[in-house]
Amino acid sequence: MAVLQFMSSGLPQTAVPTTIHCDHLIAAEVGAAADTERAVIQNKEVYDFLATAGAKYGMGFWKPGSGIIHQIVLENYAFPGMLMIGTDSHTPNAGGLGAAAIGVGGADAVDVMANLPWELKAPKVIGVKLTGSLSAWTSAKDVILKLAGILTVKGGTGHIVEYFGPGVESISCTGMATICNMGAEIGATTSIFPWNRRQADYLRVTSRSDIAAYAEDAKELLTADAGAQYDQVIEINLNELEPHVNGPFTPDLAHPLTDLASSVKQNGWPDDLRVALIGSCTNSSYEDMSRAASLAKQAAAAGLKCKIPFNITPGSEQIRATIARDGLLDTFEKVGATVLANACGPCIGQWNRKDTQLGESNSIVTSYNRNFSKRNDGNPATHCFVTSPEITTAMAFAGRLSFNPATDELTTPSGAKFRFEAPQGDELPARGFDTGVDTYQPPPSDRSSVNVVIDPKSSRLQKLEPFDAWNGKDLIDLPVLIKAQGKCTTDHISMAGPWLKYRGHLDNISNNMFIGAINAENGEANKIWNPITKSFGAVPDTARDLKKNGINWVVIGDENYGEGSSREHAALEPRHLGGRAIITKSFARIHETNLKKQGVLPLTFANPADYDRIGSRDKVSILGLQSFAPGKQLTLRVKKEDGSQFEVPVNHTFNEGQIEWFKAGSALNAMARASKK
Repeated sequence: MAVLQFMSSGLPQTAVPTTIHCDHLIAAEVGAAADTERAVIQNKEVYDFLATAGAKYGMGFWKPGSGIIHQIVLENYAFPGMLMIGTDSHTPNAGGLGAAAIGVGGADAVDVMANLPWELKAPKVIGVKLTGSLSAWTSAKDVILKLAGILTVKGGTGHIVEYFGPGVESISCTGMATICNMGAEIGATTSIFPWNRRQADYLRVTSRSDIAAYAEDAKELLTADAGAQYDQVIEINLNELEPHVNGPFTPDLAHPLTDLASSVKQNGWPDDLRVALIGSCTNSSYEDMSRAASLAKQAAAAGLKCKIPFNITPGSEQIRATIARDGLLDTFEKVGATVLANACGPCIGQWNRKDTQLGESNSIVTSYNRNFSKRNDGNPATHCFVTSPEITTAMAFAGRLSFNPATDELTTPSGAKFRFEAPQGDELPARGFDTGVDTYQPPPSDRSSVNVVIDPKSSRLQKLEPFDAWNGKDLIDLPVLIKAQGKCTTDHISMAGPWLKYRGHLDNISNNMFIGAINAENGEANKIWNPITKSFGAVPDTARDLKKNGINWVVIGDENYGEGSSREHAALEPRHLGGRAIITKSFARIHETNLKKQGVLPLTFANPADYDRIGSRDKVSILGLQSFAPGKQLTLRVKKEDGSQFEVPVNHTFNEGQIEWFKAGSALNAMARASKK
């Protein structure tokens, strides 16, 4: 979608180095080779479009099977002191190499690609002091799982998280990247580690010794000043930190491993595990894989095989090739594991899962980052628990969520008792990395003959048409399309999984709009009141009925609305189908900006309790737009079904430039206007 938006800007090439990654379209089903081959055939139209658009506009293109964007960035592009944006919420992964890497929506990326200023409200800084050192079963993943339990999914909103203290020295560079990656789950703007020897080692082994030398010369600029003051300080003693398992249904429900069995029993969560999965952009480093493989070797020596399906996702072609060369893949396969493609796969919902039925209650364990309802397999009854690759691997042999590998025993085929020893692994490959198959397409020096073709009959790709500009009047008597109850992530607003194939076609992907959101009126998903037909219907169908009748609408939301992925379709789809405002108790940062970029008003209740006063069949007017100004409240006039009315104040965070986006109809429209002056 970012590429389509850039194309609509009319510019001949990007102004800054830009790469395209297609890691979301390979569905896991059989194994790496078959799944990748099937994806290349099914998605040929999209891949060809990305390849030619990259060539036409000066962008590098990483072909399908290259790996996950964040692993590729860490291996090739990230460096200490770098400022980088990426159209994925886990872009802060590069903070493991000391980069200020920030996740944004596609429209923000287009600003940068077009050489326009990129803006961000100055964040506060949370300092996380690490003391002690990691050992035994505790891993870098447990640092961020613990922190998520402390700060919750919105505690980092509006903050950069900076790690410091003597404990940093015990964490590998890729371990730091894991911690920074999952900072997205606490809402952090980004996360960052100071320059240290572990980063230098990683740069050298990935053929960037010159950058390591430059960073060492500038280390005073890449570490915190003595006595630096933070807005909040949290201390984590790594000596006392134990492995954590977070979930289900939210990544901040933290359980120390010693408490997990009792939590499973008390809450009635399914203890029998159906599938274990390791990898993803969060945990697919060489260290992750080698520590997990050490456990598989122990189990194999005892005659054990995986008790449940065990799926492994290498983060990049470089990781896959290296662990294949060093025998780690063979170790996994000997105990019954399946190696999936170098892609996001089940972590983003690209999983053709066959072992369970829709609605069947079950548990899975992963080393991924998110575990929202339906995210991995589309089943709302799947209880996903997030932990480290090491704990996930051990549980694959036990088949039980309540299993603690540090204390519990398994029975071998011979009847003997077996207990895992703590995992061991190499931080970096002793023989260096094997880069594997070359999957990178650089932009050609001569782009004049490159044509980018979009078939107007395509169901996968669609040129973007400008949104209508504001008509200069207040918004009067707009029906509430849906009053969302509880957690409403970008997955609830624009579901991933099989819908991702339509991400280049705004009208088609809009058929998933709000289908996961829970309607406060009836507690059900995708069942709302249609004021045109006077009956209940699906959310997208109702929105299309309203649009067809020239009626715009609003959405009422709860706390931290739009958390999760930076998926800008969650802003584009409501705008496309007639949404003009989203009114909530609070917003997640990226989604709030995405809404502004598309000409939608993200508003918050001055009094959060006013959320409870508005019903799903009310109509609202937004007053004061003719004097719309930074820091000035707007007024929401609510009309009940019985004709009674009341008014409540609502806040916004628009600045002058963003108000121009609203008036123009979108940030792209405003850009087009400015270019004509």
